[in-house]
Amino acid sequence: MRIGVFGGTFDPPHIGHLILAAEAVSQLQLDRLFWVLTANPPHKLGHPISPSDQRLELVLAAIAGEERYALSRVDMDRPGPHYAVDTVRLLQKQCPGCDLFYLMGGDSLRDLPLWFRPQELVEQVAGFGVMRRPEANFDLSQLNARLPGVLDKVKFIEAPLLEISSSEIRQRIAAGRHYRYYLPAPVYELIRQNEYYL
Repeated sequence: MRIGVFGGTFDPPHIGHLILAAEAVSQLQLDRLFWVLTANPPHKLGHPISPSDQRLELVLAAIAGEERYALSRVDMDRPGPHYAVDTVRLLQKQCPGCDLFYLMGGDSLRDLPLWFRPQELVEQVAGFGVMRRPEANFDLSQLNARLPGVLDKVKFIEAPLLEISSSEIRQRIAAGRHYRYYLPAPVYELIRQNEYYL
């Protein structure tokens, strides 16, 4: 079974997340895609993050009705900080024999040598599904020299480049600016009804 691991704070989940998820499932031929809601990401320590329950509600609304998507609580049900290498190890225990494909942006691939125990992560996953980003151009051979074997596992995902970020959506909501079409309809309705991010 081929399983994608899509981690993030999803604060809130937006259409860019859904497009990347759909392209990953299609291009990597995934059987399932785990949306791993990160409660306490190491790279965002000190940044304000909405309560986990709120983000959980929004992710469930975003992925409802898509049978290949599932929410994973692997990072929510343990103390942080949460490192990708630990997340993958725990998912492998939950799904023995599965091939895990870790999704990331090109900037994260570039910075992978700076992650916690990156070589171990490279060895644990079947592949990395990488969203191409123009600003993340770098020498892949140098990356492979620092993390042997990583190049064999990189699968680039072709998808439209959407300049949408969760932080910009939060700013728009707080400022009373338009944000409706940046979000899946169920997520928009929950944010509007509950007055999130105001």
